[in-house]
Amino acid sequence: MTTPQVLLLEDDPAIAHTVAYALGRDGFGVHHVLLVREAEERLLMPPGAQPATPYAAAIFDVGLPDGSGLDLCRRLRERQVALPIVLLTARDEELDRVLGLELGADDYIAKPFSPRELVARVRALLRRAGYAAQAAAVVAQAPLLMLDAQCQRVACGGEWLPLTRIEYGLLAALMRTPGRIWRRQALLDAVWGHDSDSTDRTVDTHVKTLRAKLRDGLARAGVPGAPDPIVTHRGLGYSLDLPARP
Repeated sequence: MTTPQVLLLEDDPAIAHTVAYALGRDGFGVHHVLLVREAEERLLMPPGAQPATPYAAAIFDVGLPDGSGLDLCRRLRERQVALPIVLLTARDEELDRVLGLELGADDYIAKPFSPRELVARVRALLRRAGYAAQAAAVVAQAPLLMLDAQCQRVACGGEWLPLTRIEYGLLAALMRTPGRIWRRQALLDAVWGHDSDSTDRTVDTHVKTLRAKLRDGLARAGVPGAPDPIVTHRGLGYSLDLPARP
């Protein structure tokens, strides 16, 4: 099983050591950087670029020597990066927490914090994001679709699709196993997690919105009126028929 990798952006050596030790003890690999610029170089990959390390999650300090983890979070979300993000800050005011979440952070923890609590929150985020450790390192490519596992996003015809985290999880599962018929319960387990209380109807709803975004992406790529790449198998589930270039 592949070790899930976490990108840690933290300029305080003591905090970085504590977080890296706690995550490492719990089975994570940790890549520590000190500057926003270093994190951007690892996370903001152009379409078609091969990631050096596919990250399962990221942890950003808010106050950094060359910028803010809040601004980095905003830029990542603007570029359709669906990577789960936890923000660390010495400030605990409600306004700061709300701002971080509005900018796209998935969780927010104030210093000082319990390393065990931080690890538990990262684990919970990965369950909700449908992360599968054994598949994290895969980068799937087709003539018109490219899956970037590091940033958890998909490009269609060279442009990133504006996917939610759930839509990305669904498309990633389908892309990694083209032609496989996924039963709805299997998709629920893979994307929502085994402890989710979501239903088959939830899967159908998200597949519907994913289909619409794929159609728009294919039209922009010069394939208007292309067959729906997500095939419905009545009474069974869904599979993906990878689109070809025109």
